[in-house]
Amino acid sequence: MSTTVENIQRQIGENPILIYMKGTPQLPQCGFSAQTIQALMACGERFAFVNVLDNPDIRAELPKIANWPTFPQLWVEGELVGGCDIVAEMHQSGELETLIKAAAARAQEGEGDAQA
Repeated sequence: MSTTVENIQRQIGENPILIYMKGTPQLPQCGFSAQTIQALMACGERFAFVNVLDNPDIRAELPKIANWPTFPQLWVEGELVGGCDIVAEMHQSGELETLIKAAAARAQEGEGDAQA
């Protein structure tokens, strides 16, 4: 059985755009998660999510791994982008959409390569 740390590393590695949040995109359970999801959804690309309220082990371990104490946490291509304030600022400047669209495009290219 894999450890929580291994699960987190696998999730981050397998999902080019991943948000760890409280609740779900359809039903966020905190204002910060809701704000971050709105910005992410405005980019128009698919993304994965993990509800940390349903995963107390991840909720406890991820802040240690990420060196980031709060949720939500947006991860793009294995790198922590940040939480609500950073994502909101990036959304306002247009930086978030550029980052998300580039990651989604690279992920689609990678899927094509994997089928060879």
